Amino acid sequence: MSLEKLNKLWQRGCELLGCKYAIMGGAMSWVSERHLVAAISNAGAFGVIACSSMPPDLLRNEIRETRKLTKKPFGVNLIIMHPKLDELVQVCKEENVSHVVLAGGLPSGKTIQDIKSYGGKVICFAPALVVGKKLMRSGADALVIEGMEAGGHIGPVTTSVLAQEILPELASLIPVFVAGGIGRGEAIASYLEMGAAGVQLGTRFVCATESIAHPNFKRAFIRAAARNAMPSVQVDPDFPVIPVRAIENKATDAFKRTQIETIAEFRSGKLSKEEAQLKIEHFWAGALRKAVIDGDVENGSLMAGQSVGMVEREQPTQEIIDELVHQADVFLNGKK
Repeated sequence: MSLEKLNKLWQRGCELLGCKYAIMGGAMSWVSERHLVAAISNAGAFGVIACSSMPPDLLRNEIRETRKLTKKPFGVNLIIMHPKLDELVQVCKEENVSHVVLAGGLPSGKTIQDIKSYGGKVICFAPALVVGKKLMRSGADALVIEGMEAGGHIGPVTTSVLAQEILPELASLIPVFVAGGIGRGEAIASYLEMGAAGVQLGTRFVCATESIAHPNFKRAFIRAAARNAMPSVQVDPDFPVIPVRAIENKATDAFKRTQIETIAEFRSGKLSKEEAQLKIEHFWAGALRKAVIDGDVENGSLMAGQSVGMVEREQPTQEIIDELVHQADVFLNGKK
């Protein structure tokens, strides 16, 4: 494959990330650790460590262990709401992490500048055009636009709509990576043709051979169809639930019942509103680890994007990347 057209389309993304293919690995808690991150980078794409709720010392160790497995660039995803965000940024500085992805909210200008001050590249999530413009003014080096087809915590807008709203306005001004529901190379090529600098995929890598996810977790992904990965249900608007897309199982049904029962306890005066809200929010505590690491796929959380229907078997990461690149190349060169 000469990949001439493809290389031209994602040249900006490749230059920003310092890799062969402008495919970022989505940061998935418990899954995006040293083994998968290194495998993605070694395959020519760009792995990203999911810091999630890690304390600073654990993140430092994860960065160092990842470096033992790859000499290629990789990034770290930090959650804005982490109580020790400043310390995590300091770890990234001390470990000379080249790229930091800021997720889970709108980062402060200070956080962005703290990363840029040591030479790090800052990649931020932009759920709307106005947010993207603000992040540009704050100094972000690149943006990720992620639609509701993605796994985990999601917004209300689809990937295709976000791409149509944001790419024509911002793609010429800043590199934009598209995420959410991408499972094949044809989709990658289409977003690149719309002006994207690259893409981000998470679900597609869960069943990589190098992924440490439990065999039961991987089997659940392989068996699932797109329609099985659904957002969590909110029973009562007075008790808001952050929508999370996951494969439906016994736990999702239990979560609905817990909401109904807890709200009934509030209505009867057994619980205050704050106590009821906290009980609902605590339902999923530890649920992702229970599924990913322990293999309890009935009572744990099976966070997955709708592209899960395109996950057909366990494959080496290199094979997954090669398939995506080949599909994109054929799609681009098949056009007249």
